[in-house]
Amino acid sequence: MRRMITLGTLLVASLALASTAFAAKMIPVGHLAALTGPTSDVGIPYGAGVADAMRYINAQGGIDGMEIEFETVDYAYNAPRAVATYKKWISSLNPVAIQGWGTADTEALVKFVAKDEVPYISASYSGHLTDPTGKSPKTKAPAPYNFFYGPSYSDACRGLVQWAADDWKAKGKDGKAKFIHMGDNHPYPNAPKEACAAYAEELGFEVLQPIVYSLKPADAKAQCLSLKDAAADYAYLANTSGSNISLLKSCATVGVETQFLTNVWGWDENSIEATGAPGDGIAWVVGAAKWGDDAPGMATLKEISKMSDSSGKEERPLHYVRGVCATFFMKEAMKNAAAMGEINGPNIKKGFEQMRDFVPAGLEGVCLPSTWTAEDHRGTTMVNIYTSSYNGGDFEMTKEATVEVPRRDEWLGW
Repeated sequence: MRRMITLGTLLVASLALASTAFAAKMIPVGHLAALTGPTSDVGIPYGAGVADAMRYINAQGGIDGMEIEFETVDYAYNAPRAVATYKKWISSLNPVAIQGWGTADTEALVKFVAKDEVPYISASYSGHLTDPTGKSPKTKAPAPYNFFYGPSYSDACRGLVQWAADDWKAKGKDGKAKFIHMGDNHPYPNAPKEACAAYAEELGFEVLQPIVYSLKPADAKAQCLSLKDAAADYAYLANTSGSNISLLKSCATVGVETQFLTNVWGWDENSIEATGAPGDGIAWVVGAAKWGDDAPGMATLKEISKMSDSSGKEERPLHYVRGVCATFFMKEAMKNAAAMGEINGPNIKKGFEQMRDFVPAGLEGVCLPSTWTAEDHRGTTMVNIYTSSYNGGDFEMTKEATVEVPRRDEWLGW
């Protein structure tokens, strides 16, 4: 069954701003999306989740009687374009918050949003965004106005290598398992590389030299042959699903038998279908409930989905659900801000930092419980790990483990 959300569906949803554009007072929000470019395979469904969630919030009366006025810009995963869009918004839209996307652009904007006091809720889960004060020696820069939903890329990779260490022992293997990082030479794939390798080494892995493969889908037989020659036991794929599909198919043709691991953007329902049997057994991070799970909040999620699918028949992929969760956490932070007297950037920041083991109302069992403080913007270190099997098209996603990664002080900002 195809679950891909079309670009047209998202554009229809995102171009409709608030349903009553002439309300007395609006809450301006920028929505930076990757509807085209090398990460659009996952950017389209995530962006649809963000847009549908904001439209649903407005349809339910908004926040403290005010509706969200949002503007969606497709920046095509181009960091300079994202910075230019941000500067334009600051002089025109004057947003109190931004729903953002990629690592390169989010990290490029850290100092801007801190200076302008604009909470930036990204779809980049770079560990570099988690230290609000800059106290950690690993921090690139203080990121007081950056938030994201789910475990950081670094913590997610740490969870995967913990699972891999347990898997190695369970299989009764002798000696050191070999671990390798694979991904493009780009801020997003590189974000967890050093942190994850350090933890893998701590757990007893032999860490091999990384292999580079493109974020753009392409034949990857050369990289697969290098992987085979390296005899890696576990390979972490740091790219998004489009390029992972190409890599897995290429590796199947040359007989690679490595256990593949990948991040939250690296695999999904569409990837399982598109890859077929070569993707069987891949282990990856799932950051929210799957569509149709038996969860109290699934009914609300399906109502949100109707904002761009009035039939209610579209089965939404994992990335859509995370987009909804990120937006509803923003909504709750705005509600907290309203209770302080005004929905503005500093109060929204404080609104996030009031949350303790919190799930947005109506999405219980769908979104992960999250906690942010003024000292630590790691919303969660809980890593849910699944594997998938194709089964001739009747595919399955099986939960293998939940790893609670240690919240070490020295890992803040890394």
